[in-house]
Amino acid sequence: MAKPNFGFQKRQREQAKERKKQEKAARKAERAAEQGPDALMDQAATADGGQADDPASGDQQA
Repeated sequence: MAKPNFGFQKRQREQAKERKKQEKAARKAERAAEQGPDALMDQAATADGGQADDPASGDQQA
């Protein structure tokens, strides 16, 4: 009976991971292209909750 070639199996797993990573990056780039640059700015503004420009929304109680 032949011995399993673990180096080959490892290389195959690494190549599968790399393909999956590249496909994910391509999908992400495609979504970004569909939304356009304005959508990216909107996402950045909503990431901080939209409170960066509103100093009156602090937790101060009078």
